[in-house]
Order: sequence, then C-alpha cells, then structure tokens
Amino acid sequence: MKEPLNFILMGRSGCGKGTQAKLLIKYLQDNNLGETLYVYTGDKLRAFAEKEKTLSARMAKSKMKAGDILPSFLAVWFWSGSLIEGVNENNNLIMDGSPRTLLEAMMVDDAMEFYSRSNVIPIFLDTSEEWSTQRLLDRGRDDDSLKSIKERLEFFEKDVIPVIGYYSGKSRHKLVKVNGEQGINETHREILEKVF
Repeated sequence: MKEPLNFILMGRSGCGKGTQAKLLIKYLQDNNLGETLYVYTGDKLRAFAEKEKTLSARMAKSKMKAGDILPSFLAVWFWSGSLIEGVNENNNLIMDGSPRTLLEAMMVDDAMEFYSRSNVIPIFLDTSEEWSTQRLLDRGRDDDSLKSIKERLEFFEKDVIPVIGYYSGKSRHKLVKVNGEQGINETHREILEKVF
C-alpha cells in the first residue's frame, strides 16, 4: 500500500473547499488510492451548537448567530477527535477548513508527525474577497449575512493568511497554490496537475 495522502484545504469562505474535497475523494477512490477520512470542522461546530445541551454549545450558538468566529480550542477539539477516531494505517485524509490559525497549523503538523504522515499537501484555493463575498451571498445559507461574511473574510486576512505564510515557509509541508476562481472542474484539474 502506498503512503496515505493528507490534504489540507484552505481558502476564503465560499472558495469551494467542500466541493473540491468531494472531487478529490472521488478521484482517490476511482484510482484505487484508498479510502479517505474527510474532516470538516465547520459542520461539526454547527451541529454541536445546534444541540444547545451545554454552556459551551449555547455560547457557540450565540456567537455563531452573531456572526462571530468560534475559538480555536473548539475547532481543535473537533478535528483532533475526528483524527483520533478515524485515522488508520492506510486511509487518506482531507481536512477542510482547518487549520484556521497559526497555532492550529502547528498542531496539525504535530498530529501528522504523531501519525507518521509525511505526505502532507496544504492546498490554498486562492480567491479574491469580492469573488468570495458574491459566492457566499449566492449560496444563501442562514449564517451568510453580509455582516458575518465580512467578519469571516476579515478573520481570514488576520488569522488564516499567516497559516498560508507558514506553509509557504516554515512548515516542512509545502503549500500548493491553486486559482479558485476558475470553474469547478478547472480548479480540480489544476489541483491534480500540481499534486500528482
């Protein structure tokens, strides 16, 4: 069995990380490259907040309703739990939407080292703020108000851009930059060309 592939999909909200994750999973499956564990922190955070069973969940729901970004410790709790429960010796991994901060990026590197995974590919789906805003407004999700979109894009500039810089320089896992503003299939093709 080949060494598992580990993809970290990053980009502004609305850049198509989820869509590209699905296409990557299908590609890996169709080419007999193994099963894939898909870790999407955003869905887990939303589901947790909706339950409202604990103070943490109620606070998370309140912050999300206000358009605020949830703290890193919650994101790390969810994605690390997914790794602990789901990683095996052979499965590929796709992380969607994490790491969101420099601290999280270092923790992802720590996790990859723990699982002896050296084939780590951080992919940055590069889109402009204007393009991402329009995409988010077009999809019409409940938490996609103009205020929350603006805050998420500001968060990206302040917290995620340093992560992109980290994978461009200090991390041993080197960044793959892809034009996220082209069509879905063209973006997928560029990812495959740059990775394989």
